[in-house]
Amino acid sequence: MKRAGTSIILQNHRNEVLLFLRDDKPEIPYPNLWDIPGGHFEAGETPEACIMREMIEEIETDVSTCRRHSIYDFPDRIEYVFLMDFEADADAIPLHEGQCLRWFAEEEIPWDNLAFGFDLVLRDYFAGRQRWDKDSECQC
Repeated sequence: MKRAGTSIILQNHRNEVLLFLRDDKPEIPYPNLWDIPGGHFEAGETPEACIMREMIEEIETDVSTCRRHSIYDFPDRIEYVFLMDFEADADAIPLHEGQCLRWFAEEEIPWDNLAFGFDLVLRDYFAGRQRWDKDSECQC
């Protein structure tokens, strides 16, 4: 059985997305690469519960108004991707995992330095493409 995870594309009014720079620890996957906020399921969690828990833990942000955007079937995991409008100065957001947060416009994204295959997710997002499952209209 594949692992399951959630991530969230936080977008601002300038059409930028919020990414975080992963810790530079050799024992973690994809050290020192940019990533979309998110995390892995705990036992019995729904995708919605997982993304809400992860964002409280990692950036102290309530994402209860997010919506499911897409689902990706990667070779190593199923990734539920959520979307939410969010306005905040990246430096003012508490960060409990990773080195820093930063807003990126599409042309600024470090495409060759993204973790977990999220280059595909972000390219689809900026192209306006979505991947859906049968209950994708579900709200958080």
